[in-house]
Amino acid sequence: MKLATLNDGSRDGKLVVVSKDITRYCLADNIAPTLQAALDDWNALAPKLEALYTDVEHQAVPCERFHEREAHSPLPRAYQWADGSAYINHVELVRKARDAEVPESFYHDPLMYQGGSDTFLPPRANIPLGDEAWGCDMEGEIACITDDVPMGVSSEEAASHIKLLMLVNDVSLRGLIPGELGKGFGFFQSKPSSAFSPVAVTPDELGDAWKDSLIHLPLMVDYNGEPFGRAEAGEDATFSLADLVAHAAKTRTLGAGAIIGSGTVSNKGEDGGPGKPVSEGGRGYSCIAEIRMIETIANGEASTRFMRPGDTVSVYMNDKDGHSIFGTIAQEVVKA
Repeated sequence: MKLATLNDGSRDGKLVVVSKDITRYCLADNIAPTLQAALDDWNALAPKLEALYTDVEHQAVPCERFHEREAHSPLPRAYQWADGSAYINHVELVRKARDAEVPESFYHDPLMYQGGSDTFLPPRANIPLGDEAWGCDMEGEIACITDDVPMGVSSEEAASHIKLLMLVNDVSLRGLIPGELGKGFGFFQSKPSSAFSPVAVTPDELGDAWKDSLIHLPLMVDYNGEPFGRAEAGEDATFSLADLVAHAAKTRTLGAGAIIGSGTVSNKGEDGGPGKPVSEGGRGYSCIAEIRMIETIANGEASTRFMRPGDTVSVYMNDKDGHSIFGTIAQEVVKA
């Protein structure tokens, strides 16, 4: 099943069921007015939404043309947005660039921060940037949306609470991060509003590409119209999405509609070392910081700049037949 939220100007938009090929939609307001409302009563409402999805596929109900530019993030705001770090290769590169060891605990105890969830950007909205010195970066990620998750669930139990999957551009202001982390309290100003894919999908939509609570497909990131990242989301993951959900729920319940992110999708190179750019036959990177780390390791300094007004980024994922699964996050950086 594929769901989206039309950006009608209201805070939470309108819930729609979208066709598998992401070309048509049908309003679902007779079932639930918003995606959050559907998640609040998921067990009762999901079968009704699935039935509508079947009708949309069979063109048994009136549909309208689905335009991704008219969609908001599936949840325009959420009760919870927590982002983990499933791909430790990314963390290893960050540490190596500044000659720091990765603590052993990072390999069995996930990193996670609590992000701002009161406002998300629509997937085709501009990224407002107040100052180029803030070091604006994209981060291509996978995210899941849960139903109500009990405190203390195991990873195996957490997997059953993953109801929807999305892509994320987790915007980061790299120039502000060191100062904030230096205070010992973590991210806040350095993590502005993120954007999620136009469409959220149930895990069964991915078929055998959904395995062990990971998506086994490349995450596509284009920067200024050129391939920048083609990292395999099912490889080099120290933790699964279920592991991250269980980590988030260790000491608290998670309310329906909680969003848990994977962190930057990152692969090692073929030789086990840093990966190569797409232009050199590698899988590239899901964020600019990673290529800057590799440049620093190799040359003593970074040469790739962070984003500035006029730069564009796209994040998307195709199935094995080349068809878009989630639609495309396509954004331009603009002066705020």
